Amino acid sequence: MKYSDIDQSKTAFVFELDNVIYPEKDYLFQVYYLFASFLEYYELLDAKVITDLMVGTYSTQGKEHVFDEVKKKFAVDEKYRINFQHLLLTAKLPLKLLVYQAVLDLLQDIVVDRKKIFIVTNDNPALQLNKIKQTEWHGLENYLTCYFAEETLPIPEPDVLHLLMKEHDLKRKDILMIGNSEISALCAEACGIDYYTIDKFL
Repeated sequence: MKYSDIDQSKTAFVFELDNVIYPEKDYLFQVYYLFASFLEYYELLDAKVITDLMVGTYSTQGKEHVFDEVKKKFAVDEKYRINFQHLLLTAKLPLKLLVYQAVLDLLQDIVVDRKKIFIVTNDNPALQLNKIKQTEWHGLENYLTCYFAEETLPIPEPDVLHLLMKEHDLKRKDILMIGNSEISALCAEACGIDYYTIDKFL
């Protein structure tokens, strides 16, 4: 699906961030590398082995279990959990996050057509802002307006979309939301706006 296939009466596009604009693992895996290097420096552990364990744990068990698995396998002190959590929020990445090519094309077409682009994201606002700042936007950052749902109520509650509509004088029929999760689909439904999964574009 391309921009030209979308209802041209839409004037505003709402995108989720993780796994919609870019693959979330591209951020997390770089943080894992940095944390493993930190442990190598302070605890003389093998950074590559730790990184591989963290990536493997993410893939098989999910990101919530990554630190616990490192702690268990390498007898890492619990005190390092704070370092890991802080790094997740503030990491300066070795490499910029790259937008999915199909999404980059879509965003550029929206900008050329002089329509509005919003990023609406759940999760910790500091974490999400850090990701946004380290994404290679190719100049599109000047056309983005970001809303952090946790500053109102997390999605699927529709409060953040109601706020967005009020502040930008938008009606339900004006908006298309693009996401990748059941909660964003429920949020769009609760707000009465059209919704596509990102899979239609990738």
